[in-house]
Amino acid sequence: MPASIEALINSIYRSESRRVLATLIRLLKDFDIAEEALQEAFTAALHQWPTEGVPQNPRAWLVSTGRFKAIDQIRKRARMNTSWEDIAEKLEEELHTDDDEYTDTHNIEDDQLRLIFTCCHPSLAPEAQMALTLREVCGLTTEAIARAFLTTPSTLAQRIVRAKNKIRDAKIPYEIPARSELPARLDAVLHVIYLVFNEGYSASSGTELIRQELAQEAIRLGRLLANLLPEAEVLGLLALMIIQDSRRQARIDNKGDLIRLEDQDRSLWDKAQIAEGSALIQRALGTGSADIYCLQAAIAALHADAASFAETDWDEICGFYDLLLFRHPSPIIELNRAVAIAHRDGPAQGLALLDDLVARNQLKDYHLLHAARAEFLVQLQQYDDARIAYEKAIALTTQEPEQRFLRSKLQAIS
Repeated sequence: MPASIEALINSIYRSESRRVLATLIRLLKDFDIAEEALQEAFTAALHQWPTEGVPQNPRAWLVSTGRFKAIDQIRKRARMNTSWEDIAEKLEEELHTDDDEYTDTHNIEDDQLRLIFTCCHPSLAPEAQMALTLREVCGLTTEAIARAFLTTPSTLAQRIVRAKNKIRDAKIPYEIPARSELPARLDAVLHVIYLVFNEGYSASSGTELIRQELAQEAIRLGRLLANLLPEAEVLGLLALMIIQDSRRQARIDNKGDLIRLEDQDRSLWDKAQIAEGSALIQRALGTGSADIYCLQAAIAALHADAASFAETDWDEICGFYDLLLFRHPSPIIELNRAVAIAHRDGPAQGLALLDDLVARNQLKDYHLLHAARAEFLVQLQQYDDARIAYEKAIALTTQEPEQRFLRSKLQAIS
């Protein structure tokens, strides 16, 4: 095979395979059959394109070839197992559909959106939604996803299989929700993308603070969703992820240890990402329908715009947290708001708010609450209580860089 043809096929696989798969899933109505058809189509391309030439529309060729390969396989299965006969007959009826109907750009974009909403269907468990989205929409291998979430490939594979079975057995429709259903369903999709990003931005456990492959996949998903469905909260989430990711190079030192926001070298922040994220959030806020992701992105943009930590506009940030807490009351938002208020009004004010959370038995197992309390107590020179708070935070932390950081803070006051 000419090296140029092989390189072209590899390039098309990287750029088009997820799109082709999304369309095949719609046409064949089965994840596993569609995945087999995708591999069969690319195998056929490896054999045929060197001699027959590269088709004018490679994506359409791959969809059509994959579809025919799948129908051939289903015919063979139907001869041995009558349960496949209905599937074979239905696909045979649709066999002569005009190729343009299912390979034009508009339909393929819709297919990608259908696939995202199917993988993030609310009837699936959150961990299954994340695994299925990373596998089917992003194309990550089972081994890569398992490494990211510190589980075994076999466990992760079982999770994906169960999710696919749930979609098949519950007859979950492969479709974009109706306009009336979109807000609730979109929330689930955005939540999954945000969870994937957060696991990449600050890993929940393990030896590394950042899992960049997950953060990048979340941003890629956000871009895809923003192109297909440019609503305010979609743009807001994309802006939030891009701005947070802009600080990546400054967040860890050469030993992999954590560097706090106030100690980061801001010259390492990615100015192009900050500009892109800021433009997105301005666009989202301009719609008048901004909500939780837009407000968080606005806070991130204020941090990114400050020339130094001392010049951070804490009054504006506190205002956004007030609005967030009003619209979406939650202990996590209360915690973040307390930290912002401490920077604006002093550690005693922040500590009082955190102690109120503790009194209400909120976030008692959340290490960042105890870490924040310890920081405020140190600033107030209440070192005995600070040591207790640091020890609690360390005991609750499962990520090694954070453990090292907290131990260093504890040692500094011991």
